Amino acid sequence: MQRSRTLCNKILAGGLFGVVLAMAPAPAHAASKEIIELQTQVQQLLDMVQRLQSTFDSRFSVLQHLAEQTADDANRMTAAVNALQQKVNAQADAVNGKMDTTSGQVQSLNDSVDELKSRVAKLDKSITDMQTQLQNLQAPPAGAAPASPNGAAPAGGFPAPTGAAANQAPPLQETLQAGVRDYNAAKYEVATGEFQDVLHYYPMDDLAGTAQFYLGEIAYRQQNYADAIKCYNAVLEGFSGNPKAPAAQLRKGLSLLQLGKKDAGIHELRLLIQRHPQAPEAAQARSKLNGIGARMR
Repeated sequence: MQRSRTLCNKILAGGLFGVVLAMAPAPAHAASKEIIELQTQVQQLLDMVQRLQSTFDSRFSVLQHLAEQTADDANRMTAAVNALQQKVNAQADAVNGKMDTTSGQVQSLNDSVDELKSRVAKLDKSITDMQTQLQNLQAPPAGAAPASPNGAAPAGGFPAPTGAAANQAPPLQETLQAGVRDYNAAKYEVATGEFQDVLHYYPMDDLAGTAQFYLGEIAYRQQNYADAIKCYNAVLEGFSGNPKAPAAQLRKGLSLLQLGKKDAGIHELRLLIQRHPQAPEAAQARSKLNGIGARMR
């Protein structure tokens, strides 16, 4: 544009110079016809300059409009790309959330399958033990005096003691309560024996899960976190319906954190919140996750 204006100025200057020459006093021998022709050429030159200027202005306006339109299109395209990026990010976050939820559900299903397998194995063992005890009751004890032909008792007048009488099980409720009292009194060795009696004589009773939990608590208080995790796993796998199950999963997560297994501990705490969202242990799990900066899912 600057070069065009310069050219126009030069042409105007030449035209004006020609006008000046035309207006200068002509020699006596100059013909008036030449002056008229010169004036006509100057006027034509001025008209050409004006047309050129008009054409340039028109084309410059068109170019300016096209540039503004291109800038608007670029801005709209940028806005569309940003909106698309936001949608993609939102969809990615939604997919990640669904994947986390699905992963938790799959893990819960796996835990349920493991628990069912454990119960089936315990049931098989219980049936085998009952069959063994039945066979022992049916078979005469070794060294026992044979009965008299008329069915009288052996010599001495007293029947031989059976194995069941010699190995009588302690009462369930009293043994468990005694173990809890000794646990609260920090008599861990005595309490351990009482809880183990419950597990030995009543392995299929739901209170056996409570005894197993307290064995884990004893190990946890003694900072034996690996053994504590084994006891808590026994509660979660064999007695998932026990009231101590939420506490067992909370303690398991805390034990894993104590052992430096942060990811596994966080997983257990999140699983506790998913399984028992209204339990007091779930509130403790949320507080612990917030304390270690773990994101809630």
